[in-house]
Amino acid sequence: MTAPDFAPAHNDASQVLRRVFGYDDFREGQQEIIEHVVDGGDALVLMPTGGGKSLCYQIPALVRKGTGVVISPLIALMQDQVDALRALGVRAGFLNSTLDFDTQRVVEAEFRAGEMDLLYLAPERLRLESAQRLLDAADVSLFAIDEAHCVSQWGHDFRPDYLALSALHERWPDVPRIALTATATPATHAEIATRLRLDDARHFVASFDRPNIQYRIAPKNEPKRQLLDLLRTEHPGDAGIVYCLSRSSVEKIAAFLVDNGITALPYHAGLDAGVRAANQSRFLREEGVVIVATIAFGMGIDKPDVRFVAHLDLPKSVEGYYQETGRAGRDGLPSTAWLAYGLQDVVQLRKLIDTSEGDDAHRRLQGRHLDSMLALCETVECRRVQLLAYFGQEGKPCGNCDTCLTPPESWDGTVAAQKVLSAVYRLDRERRQRFGAGHVIDILTGKKTPKVIQFDHDALSVFGVGEDLSAGEWRGVVRQLLARGLLAVQPEHGTLALTEESAAVLRREREVPMRREPERRAPKTKPAKAAAAAAVAELSEEAAATFEKLRGWRSATAKEQGVPPYVVFHDKTLREIATVLPATLGELGSISGVGENKLAKYGQQILDTLTG
Repeated sequence: MTAPDFAPAHNDASQVLRRVFGYDDFREGQQEIIEHVVDGGDALVLMPTGGGKSLCYQIPALVRKGTGVVISPLIALMQDQVDALRALGVRAGFLNSTLDFDTQRVVEAEFRAGEMDLLYLAPERLRLESAQRLLDAADVSLFAIDEAHCVSQWGHDFRPDYLALSALHERWPDVPRIALTATATPATHAEIATRLRLDDARHFVASFDRPNIQYRIAPKNEPKRQLLDLLRTEHPGDAGIVYCLSRSSVEKIAAFLVDNGITALPYHAGLDAGVRAANQSRFLREEGVVIVATIAFGMGIDKPDVRFVAHLDLPKSVEGYYQETGRAGRDGLPSTAWLAYGLQDVVQLRKLIDTSEGDDAHRRLQGRHLDSMLALCETVECRRVQLLAYFGQEGKPCGNCDTCLTPPESWDGTVAAQKVLSAVYRLDRERRQRFGAGHVIDILTGKKTPKVIQFDHDALSVFGVGEDLSAGEWRGVVRQLLARGLLAVQPEHGTLALTEESAAVLRREREVPMRREPERRAPKTKPAKAAAAAAVAELSEEAAATFEKLRGWRSATAKEQGVPPYVVFHDKTLREIATVLPATLGELGSISGVGENKLAKYGQQILDTLTG
């Protein structure tokens, strides 16, 4: 590996930022964190995806003497992370189970010789005595614990090996530690600090707001078609992620998109490891690929031009939702977070919680997580305000979510709620049987189905009392009653039952305001533009054509080198080049994102592309 022509240990952080990464200014909060770690201080950093967390440990590793050791759970992505650093001229490597014996020995030798700036390790490898002896054999400049929320035992990404990382400061007490995450409630924040023994560290908490992401939650109505409409009308040719709850759904949705002319690939734990790796690689290295996945996919994905994240099933927690949607728009350009949400989602997840393994405390916690997610779905207020409030932060109406762009109405649903609860009560009392939401709605709307006739439910006093609302509207009523705990789901068969809270509604002691979904129509502002359109926003016609020419050069170069296009340059950098039209290497070197190594490697090619 060729060493870069800069001497990181003799530069300050600002010089490294300019010379290596090609940026003139730090983002908000970065400089203070970096200087603290450079000075040897421990840090716990909460910063949103796309906020520049990586620089907070990469720059200190380049400034301090020795090698920065990065602990990451993402073995499948280490190669791409290292490739991106090497493209900048940084001496980076990784040790994990994918390396053959000879390659591993080369990496270890470079580390011992002090010829490495950053070394990536998986947490399970760090527990090996051989790995600990290796780290003892050379200077370690810092330990960076990425995805630090994985230490939370109540979290959605818990990794048991992260618990052992609390011992880092015992074996290497003089090496500063920096733990970083993009997802943490105040409770998770405190748990990270305690479990990693970072209570005495300096804590840095940035705003979790992602203003470029438009949050939208739609009632389910043929979700496959809704998804296809989203992709065709708002994101044609864009890269994106579609999340489904089950493996079978992943396969079906991926096949559906392919049948409709969209390049889509499945990803879930049941696929052969080689197929998973190949599909992930195509998503990262090709432009315009849609990955359809379970939540097994996505952590640590650095692809900056993911223009949308769509959920076809309700996430189990706000933390999961925030982290998954945060994979959109890392480059800061307009992006969409879209979720289709329906009654069956609530029934299914309530049932999963009631039948899940673990004690009552664990089920209660899962229930609270779901309640918070349902509150976000059902709110009539700004979704961004509610999302930030969940993480203990304040916000103001954003003008870039569905409830801001097309405000829903609130209506008095007390009588409607009483009708549903009365129907459930009578079914339970008269037949000692419970029924699902569909059957209850058939009774309320006066629909004489075979099942209604079989059980003589057309003779009930509540039969036909709900003809004032459509079946779809009644599904919304039942969904909102379940969301508020005014109805329960029986785990055995997914049937409906009353709760302790139901009585107050039936006795007219409690009002039940409800959300009425607005009619679907074009948003008042364009939601999210297609990738190319977002990248060339406000460019002249001539500059837009130049940008497309640069994208073509980048794609060919990335394919030749076997790396993702964003490793060569981000869209933002190409956009600035297309606008400024630098005529010399010196002018090109002043563009944001063009560091010294990339200038030397690609500079003349770019100038030739501009003049060709």
